[in-house]
Amino acid sequence: MSSELEYLSRRVAAGKLSRRDFLGRAAALGVAATFANTVLAGAVRAEGPVRGGSLKAGIQGGESTDGLDPAAINNQVTGAFARTWGEKLIDIDAEGGMVYQLAEEVGASADAKTWTFKIRKGVTFHNGKELDANDVLATIERHAGPETKSGALGVLRGIDTLKVDGTDFVVTLKEANADLPFLMSDYHLIIQPGGGKDNPQAGIGTGPYKIASHEPGVREIGARHEGYWNATNSGFADQVEIIVINDSTARTAALQGGQIHMMNRVEPKIVDLIKRLPGVTIHNIAGGAHYVFAMQCNTAPFDNNDLRLALKYAIDRQDLVDKIVRGYGTVGNDIPVNISYPLFSNDIEQRVFDPDKAAFHFKKSGHDGPVPLITSDVAFPGAVDAAQLFQQSAAKAGIVLDIQRAPGDGYWAEVWNKKPFSASYWVGRPTQDQQYSTAYLSTADWNETRFFRPDFDKLVIAARAELDEAKRKAMYRDMAMIVRDDGGAIIPMFNDWIDAVSDKVAGFKPYPSGELMGGLALSKCWLVA
Repeated sequence: MSSELEYLSRRVAAGKLSRRDFLGRAAALGVAATFANTVLAGAVRAEGPVRGGSLKAGIQGGESTDGLDPAAINNQVTGAFARTWGEKLIDIDAEGGMVYQLAEEVGASADAKTWTFKIRKGVTFHNGKELDANDVLATIERHAGPETKSGALGVLRGIDTLKVDGTDFVVTLKEANADLPFLMSDYHLIIQPGGGKDNPQAGIGTGPYKIASHEPGVREIGARHEGYWNATNSGFADQVEIIVINDSTARTAALQGGQIHMMNRVEPKIVDLIKRLPGVTIHNIAGGAHYVFAMQCNTAPFDNNDLRLALKYAIDRQDLVDKIVRGYGTVGNDIPVNISYPLFSNDIEQRVFDPDKAAFHFKKSGHDGPVPLITSDVAFPGAVDAAQLFQQSAAKAGIVLDIQRAPGDGYWAEVWNKKPFSASYWVGRPTQDQQYSTAYLSTADWNETRFFRPDFDKLVIAARAELDEAKRKAMYRDMAMIVRDDGGAIIPMFNDWIDAVSDKVAGFKPYPSGELMGGLALSKCWLVA
């Protein structure tokens, strides 16, 4: 029986038998569906990628204001779609290691201040132009320029000069930075022809799919780029489609009904329900992703550190971990990095719920009256429930939180990084320097807490240049303490990425860098016949 089942599974993997017929034959042989699916999955992996079909994902986070400029990527839909049509110099793999993408080689001077990127030959943009070092130069210039609003600006502030040397792209830094190649993996830094300076919204890149349709807040469609340089490793479906489904229940129903093949942002409270759905698998992985309640330190009443400390002591972190992430995450400590990062110091005292300390600091702050907090379903899975739990624990300290629920459409454009106290999330970054430079450096465009500290900035810059690991680790510990005790980020928990994927999809492998394989699932996965 087992040999016949294996034979049938190989026929499915080869595209000569449908999955439905396979399961029917397996049932006739007296084989349970669970075991049959396990055998089939092994056969599909052994057979390798299959080309063809339309691969669809239901993703939360899209808005009617979404554009195609990589510099403005600020939600899951724009980020995932950009990963289908665009590529960077460097990428990050499933183990957190560096992968050469449009750069095929990277070299550094002995002092780690000058970096040379050898640009890959034989790569063409979707408009037919061949990629060269000038396109790379223009792209980084646009993201690092004085008028930029790029989300990557924080990691590019240390650049002194950029130049093209023959076919190479050369970056010279003001100070040494051993992490520069990792910084070039920032998801905004998609290389565009001419840097995208003429029309950054054109959506022209070097990725496996060309843009076929762009309907902001509704759907995004990519059609296979036949001239793609890396077709043996990516771009297996004929077409990829992202359907914007911000409601969790609707996403689950679409997956169950076969309208989509994968979905992001599975809420932990429904994981067990989805596990019972036939033909669906839950994938989860831990990393540096975390949920935040962000207070702007330069805006009253959050410009008072006693008020900020009061709110940090007023949140019951363990309660949120138990009820919001339900075991798919860990307690946070108001520090945007955790044990998943190299050089992290795990000896920092864990902040815990303490209503007495919260009440003390609240009284000392002199603030009187409710504290408004804006949240939304799209801020993070369970964000509305998390805000209500925060409200309940704060009440025990005599602090009244005024919870204001904002609609999903427009949240990332109109609320996040604009309102003084709101729910947020971060996917984490490959290195501590990148996380701090993106969100906490005074000059960072995405400094959502408006945390402006010259002494902190100096530490960030000094740590980049420090090649002694012990000294660098000590610097990162000092930075963590400053952010924890004086910053505006309440970070109650780190979350696992939880995706749900149909068994009709093969090649899926969770990445700690983000949901749906760090945004690469549509490009890296394929449909089983």
